[in-house]
Amino acid sequence: MINVQLLAYTPEPEKTIACAAKLCYSPAEIDTIKDGLTDEKTASFIDMLNNIGHESPIEHASFTFGIEGVSRSLLAQITRHRMASFSVQSQRYVAEDAFEFVLPPEIEAVPEAKEEFLRAMKEDQEHYDRLTEILKKKHYEDFLSQGLSEKAAANKAEKKAIEDARFVLPNACTTKMVATMNARSLKNFFAIRCCNRAQWEIRELATLMLAEVRKVAPHIFANMGPSCLNGPCPEGKMSCGKILEVREKFANL
Repeated sequence: MINVQLLAYTPEPEKTIACAAKLCYSPAEIDTIKDGLTDEKTASFIDMLNNIGHESPIEHASFTFGIEGVSRSLLAQITRHRMASFSVQSQRYVAEDAFEFVLPPEIEAVPEAKEEFLRAMKEDQEHYDRLTEILKKKHYEDFLSQGLSEKAAANKAEKKAIEDARFVLPNACTTKMVATMNARSLKNFFAIRCCNRAQWEIRELATLMLAEVRKVAPHIFANMGPSCLNGPCPEGKMSCGKILEVREKFANL
């Protein structure tokens, strides 16, 4: 199960963005730029930015998420969003003992497919464990011959072994990460990944992330989500055809 937590974010993110907008559109001074920025004024600045499509000020607010229970397959998708920072749990340094994995719902729904999938996961773990032991033994003997102590040789041997043994691990294998994006990058991320046309796992993740940031910056993210929330579906013939259902879902998120 995906677990998303908002670990940190720009203090007073909406007021920070309002300060940037105020500086753009008034003769404000830095020393007094926060003066008069009530909650109502802040919301008004953000609404104005949304209405005129001026997005650069929202880059001044950043949000950091802790994410776990997602697959390595998802990792390959989310890291395509370049205006972001990622720190991912390494399979090179962290041994995958009894690794956890993501079971796709479509596979889980078919008993025969689920059985085949679980068998594959079990076999992958067995291959990983055997490769680790074979390689660890070889590396241990090599490091001993180089004059390392037994403890040091064992530690280095294990790390070197899992570096190559990980190649048999599946895309289903779970990972953990810390991800940071600014609000403008999140707008792009949500527009693409909250869409029904997005792959199911990253769509679920994006929706959970959107729910988290709406709690702390409701005006910034009020209209964010799939592109069809604010206009026609951009998918053309590939549209899911459920625009009203999608709008209702994100209005009540």
